Amino acid sequence: MGRGPTVEGRKNAEDAKRAKVFTKLIREITVATRAGVADPAVNARLRAAVDKALAANMTRETIDRAIKRGSGADGGADMQELRYEGYGPAGVALIIDCVTDNPLRTVADVRHALTRHGGNLGTSGSVAYQFQRRGEVGIVTDGDPGREEQVLEAALEAGAEDVVNADGESCVVCGADDLESVQAGLVAAGLTLDRTQVVMHPANRVEIPAEAQDTLLELIDALEALDDVHEIYHNAVLPNA
Repeated sequence: MGRGPTVEGRKNAEDAKRAKVFTKLIREITVATRAGVADPAVNARLRAAVDKALAANMTRETIDRAIKRGSGADGGADMQELRYEGYGPAGVALIIDCVTDNPLRTVADVRHALTRHGGNLGTSGSVAYQFQRRGEVGIVTDGDPGREEQVLEAALEAGAEDVVNADGESCVVCGADDLESVQAGLVAAGLTLDRTQVVMHPANRVEIPAEAQDTLLELIDALEALDDVHEIYHNAVLPNA
């Protein structure tokens, strides 16, 4: 009879997964620092990256080293933000945001993943027009109707466009340029913010054939497995999406 995974094997797999998450978080902290200033108190993007890293149990020492790199030390200036656009199976539009110190490696890896799953890399602007930049603020509500109502009232007062409740979280949506003011309004209302980010929302989502859904999910998994890939956006309607 075959033996299942050992405790050591499971631990090694978890350690590898944790290391990959940390790699992505460190790169985001580095780039966020370089794009603004090295103080999370006045750099909203850096503050969000640091909060995400702390939530993932990254140590302060590791975070401080990433900020130091982003300020110009230890090669942090070599990190670049790159955006790739392309198509997945059934013509699904994809935006793939990356943080890398080696663009040649990154584009090769992204192209390979797309090609293997029935997609292709497009030119700059080929799909971006199908998306809109939006700010998002996530607040844990645990599905409590009273809490969700509190978030809704505070969000509308702060100038948000919408609030979407799902999976125990209220997601406050606003214009990308309004994110700072909406965030400040929510904090002023006494709410604890769990995540803050600028994302690309599809202007319209499209239905794709059922047989293409698994391939698309496999493509997304393959892209997320790449160390350089930071965020992936698509316009497909998927189960539980």
